[in-house]
Amino acid sequence: MKTISEIRKEGIHALTKTLGPVDMARFIQSYETGTGDYTKERHEWLPDNLNDVKDSLIERQKKRKD
Repeated sequence: MKTISEIRKEGIHALTKTLGPVDMARFIQSYETGTGDYTKERHEWLPDNLNDVKDSLIERQKKRKD
């Protein structure tokens, strides 16, 4: 089994070979690690009740059919 270091090295090499060094760097930069704490923050934007989500989706489908 390859180490993460080996996989990264081979990945960078493959990207460089395919995209060229400039576009490889741009591709790598397009990935962000993100910030914040998903576990804590998800309660702020996810509904508490999954039935509400289901009902909302059903209502949206009905509106599309009309």
